[in-house]
Amino acid sequence: MAQNSSTTSPKKKGAVSYNKWGYIFLIPFFVTYIIFNLVPLFSTIYYSFFKYYREGLNWIGPEFIGFDNYVKLFSDSRIFDYGINTLIMWVIGFVPQILVSLLLASWFSDTRFKLKGARFFKTVIYLPNLIMAAAFAMLFYSLFNAKGAITQLVQSWGWVDSNFDFFKPVWSARILVGLMNFLMWFGNTTILLMAGIMGIDVSLYEAAEVDGANSKQRFWQITMPLLKPIFVYVFVTSLIGGIQMFDVPAILTQYKGTPFAGGKFTTMTLIMYLRQTLTSRDYGTSGALSVILFFITAVLSLLVYRVMYSKKSREA
Repeated sequence: MAQNSSTTSPKKKGAVSYNKWGYIFLIPFFVTYIIFNLVPLFSTIYYSFFKYYREGLNWIGPEFIGFDNYVKLFSDSRIFDYGINTLIMWVIGFVPQILVSLLLASWFSDTRFKLKGARFFKTVIYLPNLIMAAAFAMLFYSLFNAKGAITQLVQSWGWVDSNFDFFKPVWSARILVGLMNFLMWFGNTTILLMAGIMGIDVSLYEAAEVDGANSKQRFWQITMPLLKPIFVYVFVTSLIGGIQMFDVPAILTQYKGTPFAGGKFTTMTLIMYLRQTLTSRDYGTSGALSVILFFITAVLSLLVYRVMYSKKSREA
């Protein structure tokens, strides 16, 4: 039986193989990733096992010391104190951020509300995300320092003493850091959640409404379960950003982590602590602290996924 010539004929000469061009165009990405990501990562892990710092004009090391840098860090209570500071300020900013973003996303994506100027408000709430954190922090510092406009305003109203400074009490300094993080990121979170809600099939809401479900039941039984992938993404990225919190508390406190209370700096974060070790040219300790932060980020991210996508959660 004769074979079909169209299936057995060899490829035409001169035919373009697009696969190889795809790999060729990916080469710059891989080269950049290896040079600026993988090499520094392995270098950091390598030097975390060495004594390597500068003392005066002399360099000490590199001398292999094993896990001594890690032992030194965990034997010092500062890493735990600064970790708690970071967690508290992240929670202060994230809780109102997710609540306000869920509320706004529900409003903007619900066609029954027919909000006037919705596009304008979407743009306005996203604008703080476009401003550099350093510039935003400088604005807050100029408003809330001892001679700032808001400080003088609340003093003139008699709400606080005449010598009050927002950056001296622990509670107000931490709230300011959390407030800044909330204002900077709630617009971005709103856009993400709104995109997730708009991707839900409208017929599900219509069927639930026909069955007599009220708005609260539709939200918890339809919106939240189907919004879980976006919600997990927002939570994990916000958690990673919280662990890496640096610019806002650093600029607001002039890199000092003040106020100093209870024998510790109450707004000092883990990344600010890492900067201190780097400026002192203690590369061994800096490398060990960077590796610890990497594992903390990885473990917390995996824990969030494990909790959100557990068997019990899927059955619910």
